[in-house]
Amino acid sequence: MNTPQSPGDRLVYVRPVLVAELPQDVQDQAEGLDTLYALHSADGEQLALVKNRHMAFQLALQNDLAPVNVH
Repeated sequence: MNTPQSPGDRLVYVRPVLVAELPQDVQDQAEGLDTLYALHSADGEQLALVKNRHMAFQLALQNDLAPVNVH
């Protein structure tokens, strides 16, 4: 995971993403899931895509980031 550099950039946004809206190669790897969770930096850059919300929050915390939900 490529983490933001400045202290003000510690905030990351976690949002659900429908698998059907993702590129076909990602859909093929989704293992039957309907929804994945994306982590985005404050400027909108997608940092990661994971299989559940809990994993998204854990990944953020392990990288010293502050996760928040986006709907």
